Amino acid sequence: MLKQRVITAIVLLAFLLPALFYPAPEPLCLLAVLAIAAAAWEWGKMNGLSQPKALGLAMLMVLACALSWIMGLLTAHTPTLWTVVGAAWVLVGAWLLRRGVDGWARISGALRGLVGFMALWAAWLAICQARVVGTNFLLSVLLLVWVADIGAYFAGRAFGTKFFKNKLAPAISPGKSWEGVCGGMLGVVVLALVWVWADGAWQAPVPSLYTRLAHQSGLLLLLAALFMAAMSVVGDLVESLIKRSAGVKDSSGLLPGHGGVLDRVDALLPTLPLAMMLASIVG
Repeated sequence: MLKQRVITAIVLLAFLLPALFYPAPEPLCLLAVLAIAAAAWEWGKMNGLSQPKALGLAMLMVLACALSWIMGLLTAHTPTLWTVVGAAWVLVGAWLLRRGVDGWARISGALRGLVGFMALWAAWLAICQARVVGTNFLLSVLLLVWVADIGAYFAGRAFGTKFFKNKLAPAISPGKSWEGVCGGMLGVVVLALVWVWADGAWQAPVPSLYTRLAHQSGLLLLLAALFMAAMSVVGDLVESLIKRSAGVKDSSGLLPGHGGVLDRVDALLPTLPLAMMLASIVG
C-alpha cells in the first residue's frame, strides 16, 4: 500500500509542479478542470446518481468551467462572490455537521447535487484566480491545508484524548481528536509567521496570503490562520459525513493508494474561497 501511495504521489506531482510553476496560469487551470470534473463524478456517485448521470454531472462541470473562463472570471475582481461563498461554507458547514450523517440523507438528491456542484465550481475558480494572483499566493493557501493535516495527524497520534475528554466528531470521523485540531492550528500559525518572514527576507514580488494579512494587523493574521485551519477541518468532516452516509470508505479509486480526488481536495473546498475572500478584504 505504501509503495502504491508513493508511486501515485510521484505521478501527481509530475503533472502538478510543472503546471504550478509555469509562467502563465493556463496549464494549472486546465489541470484543475480535469480534477474538479473527476470530483464532480465522485460526488454524483456518492449521492446516488447512476454512472451515466454522474458522468453527465462531470461534463456539466467542464462546461461551467469553460464558460467561466470565456467570460473572463479567472481575472475578474469578484469580492462579493467570495464573501457569499465563504459565508455559505461557514453557515452550511456548521449546519450539516450539526445534523450529522442522518441529516444529510434526508436532504433531497437534487439539492445535494446542486450544493456539491457549486462548492466544486467555486473551488476551481478560486484556485485559478489565486494562480492568476501569483504562485506564491496560491502556494501559501495549499500548504496551509497540508500543514494543518500533518500537524493534526502527529498531534493526534502523540496526545490522543489526553487533554480533551471527547473526540471531535465520533459519529462522523472517529479518528479525529481535538488535540489533532489544536496541533494543526499550531502548525498553521507557525507556517504563517515563517512565510511572512520569508516574503520579507526574499522580497517576494507577489506577497503570500499571510503577508497581505500581516500588513493589516498581526492579530488579523493570527485570527485568520486559526480560522482557515478550522475551516479545513470542516471541509474534511463534511466529506467524511457524505462518505459515511453513502457507506463508502473512499470517494473513488481513481488515485491508487489515496482513494479519490475528493479525498485529496476536501479540505481545500472551503479554504480556497475563504482565502480569496480574505485577500479581497485586505486588498
